[in-house]
Amino acid sequence: MNRPLALLLLALLTKPLTAEEPIDFVRHVRPIFQQHCYGCHADQKQKSGFRLDVKSAAFKGGDGYGEAIVAGDVDDSPLIELIASDDDDLRMPPDGPGLSPAEIALLTRWVQEGANWPDGVDLVELEDRTDHWSFKPLAFPATTPQSEKQSESSEAVRAKADRIDDFIREQLEPAQLTLSPPASRRDWIRRVYFDLIGLPPSPDQVAAFLNDETPGAKRRLIDQLLASPRYGERWGQHWLDVVRYADTHGFEVNTPRPNAWPYRDYVIAAFNNDTPYDRFIHEQLHGDTLQQDAATGFLVTAAALLPGQIGKDDASKRLARQDELAEIVINTGEAFLGLSIGCARCHDHKFDAISHRDYFSMQAFFSGVKYGEREIETEDSQRRRRQAESLLARVGEIDNELQQQSDLAMPVATNAHLNPLPFDPIEAKYVRFTIHDCNRHPSLGLIEPCLDEFEIIAADPVETNVALASRGATVTASGSRTSARHRLEHINDGEYGNSRSWMSDTKGRGWVLFELAEPTTIAKVVWSRDRMQKLGDRLPTSYTLEAGPSLEAMQHLAGLTAAQVESSQRLRDEKQALEKQIEELNKTPKVFAGAFSKPEPTHLLLRGDPEQPREEVPPAVLTALGDISLESDSPDRERRMALADWIASPDNPLTARVMVNRVWQWHFGTGLVATPSDFGRSGERPSHPKLLDWLAAEFIRSGWSVKHLHRLITLTATYGQSNQIDPQRQAIDADVRLLWRFPSRRLEAEAIRDSMLAVNGRLDLQTGGRGFDLFKSRGGLSGFPPIESFSGEGLRRMIYAHKIRMEPETVFGAFDCPDAGQSAARRRQSTTPIQALNLFNSQFTIDQSDALAARAVAEAGDDVRQQIQEVYRLTLARSPEPVELDSAATLVEQHGLPTLCRAIYNSNEFLFMP
Repeated sequence: MNRPLALLLLALLTKPLTAEEPIDFVRHVRPIFQQHCYGCHADQKQKSGFRLDVKSAAFKGGDGYGEAIVAGDVDDSPLIELIASDDDDLRMPPDGPGLSPAEIALLTRWVQEGANWPDGVDLVELEDRTDHWSFKPLAFPATTPQSEKQSESSEAVRAKADRIDDFIREQLEPAQLTLSPPASRRDWIRRVYFDLIGLPPSPDQVAAFLNDETPGAKRRLIDQLLASPRYGERWGQHWLDVVRYADTHGFEVNTPRPNAWPYRDYVIAAFNNDTPYDRFIHEQLHGDTLQQDAATGFLVTAAALLPGQIGKDDASKRLARQDELAEIVINTGEAFLGLSIGCARCHDHKFDAISHRDYFSMQAFFSGVKYGEREIETEDSQRRRRQAESLLARVGEIDNELQQQSDLAMPVATNAHLNPLPFDPIEAKYVRFTIHDCNRHPSLGLIEPCLDEFEIIAADPVETNVALASRGATVTASGSRTSARHRLEHINDGEYGNSRSWMSDTKGRGWVLFELAEPTTIAKVVWSRDRMQKLGDRLPTSYTLEAGPSLEAMQHLAGLTAAQVESSQRLRDEKQALEKQIEELNKTPKVFAGAFSKPEPTHLLLRGDPEQPREEVPPAVLTALGDISLESDSPDRERRMALADWIASPDNPLTARVMVNRVWQWHFGTGLVATPSDFGRSGERPSHPKLLDWLAAEFIRSGWSVKHLHRLITLTATYGQSNQIDPQRQAIDADVRLLWRFPSRRLEAEAIRDSMLAVNGRLDLQTGGRGFDLFKSRGGLSGFPPIESFSGEGLRRMIYAHKIRMEPETVFGAFDCPDAGQSAARRRQSTTPIQALNLFNSQFTIDQSDALAARAVAEAGDDVRQQIQEVYRLTLARSPEPVELDSAATLVEQHGLPTLCRAIYNSNEFLFMP
């Protein structure tokens, strides 16, 4: 505050108060607020999240300064500081002359005297943001879920499907609309195949369905598709879109996450197994407690900065940590609750009843979670570990037996510096030193043994070394690892040290054989690893020394005998086999998932800035939806389990609504709520609110079965109606939100690619595991050159591709395939020239067209018209019309059958849901 103004305020405040009229908020204070402040801080606008026209909001303050008015404390009241500041950038209001000295003095005195703001005098009321449709209980009772899944009778399923149609008709009637006539059976079977498994039916499957006139044919077909492993591949992709799954970290370097794929496989398996959705939630939040480690990949699916990309200073690390936690909160809030909780990271949510404190209370549930890799703990991995431990015990027994043999044969342990071996004099022409084992390197384990100088001493007073090459001795070996330091000729050159030594080429073993210049009586051998005493690794620990006048007449002089060698070798072979088994048993798969540790304290951060921490915040759910909270010292697992209990509760008004809406959207293209990850006030209201709540209640009653929802929806007349456009109806409901016809839409990128491979017979249905490559590199600064022709694993379903974040696939990326940079709760549908150009001219399409043509020729023979009919049958499940056949025949005669295949791959009939 500037000095002249401070003196003026002091003068005003020191006047006798008894002579002044008491300050009245309505008559004295509010007019100042109305004149100077309401333009930016009232009902129409709330800059910095602050408003001064409502008592509770005014005292609470805005985004940046905490409480704006602190009764009785002028110095701690940002309101007074800002209106009295002499800093042009800080002073409020920012435009105009500002408040007069008298007005500033009056407000200062008002705060000093207690900031009396009577209740009931505000001209407006704050909107109750908790009074929102999605926060209210379901309109239909959600009875206790079934303890076990039960297959309902056809009559019960039919009745519930009819109930769904009734809800649709309720909305159609006021608009004077009705459902369209049923789609043809051929269209229906193609629709449900694409919808449930993402692949077209084969001609034989279509024919079998068309010929099945028995009751329940549709239900039986739906059950077959839901039981197919292809179902999880199709519907797992929908969920991976929501949680932005990818196999790379993102950002500039975009390096691979080699073990992200177990989460993808978990999601596919969960859909295939019809894992109850409440269990699905629990597994993704605390699967480490439920034998579902891979499921916790959900927590870390978002992009993340690697340690080398974060500044080395502590402030940068704290900011990166906050970004990591924010992504987990965002994923959890959007995927399960349909709420943009992340918008409250820096201030109270602008639209929804989610406070700044709520955000950090939710973050506290995850304060023990970090991004990283860890071993997948399963019952099988625990069994394998126990088996490995039992085998390891046997390895210990073998080591003891070998040591006992060694102690008997060699009472004195070998020494890297010097090992003299005296014996009774013997006449010898040959001397052989065989190494059976050596010590272990601290990091490399068992490696090749090494010998410095090997000396053979003659039995005479002078102790002459007759092994020297200079004395005519020659040496051979089992095998030698050669380098400048290590050569066979170094072993008897008379020079000491590692730099003049011999190394075997076999780990732990090897032999050297000396042939002396002439038969000589010898009485001692001296050998060492490094006579200079610098190195101690590669030291032989078990050996045999032999000598004799010929190779056939060798005598044992020291070390292990032949019988001991045989016994020792048997034990070593057993040990080696056991160690290989142990190695395999210990190969526990890893997953890029939540890495869990002791929770860090969570503080409310002013403006979301980690450098401005305020009070510590314990884990607690959103206050608008519950009052569950934990102690600040609660362990990590307890936090995540408590959060999962709250989210997956049948009493949570959002969870079931959000998921059934997603399922509806993935069937019809648009959800009953068109903003599937935003059920808040900025999202759209449901088009059929009663239907949404009835489906949510039925979902819970069924035991949270997603497949149950599929059966009900796909058996409805709404789902089974024609997709034909009627101009009069279109004028009433152009967006088909009332569902007067089936809203046809283009297949997703993955379904297009998979279907192209399916109809030409090249689709590889291998499931799970490490993803195949769409690019020649998996990540890094070298870019992502695309692979153009595929074979082998590259012909698997596209969900099994190694997905590179923020790098669209060359051909199918143009078909609105999300890049995992952000959640894709609903894929947009664009139409661009690039799509047609890619799908007609790409090498992938050319290759698949050649394969389709080859299949048609193989199955139809040499007749061109028969080939054309076969192409239509394989791709569109019908025969061509006469005019189509004639046009196609002309095209084939001029440009070949593959060209026709390319054209059909580009046709709307192939690319769109029937």
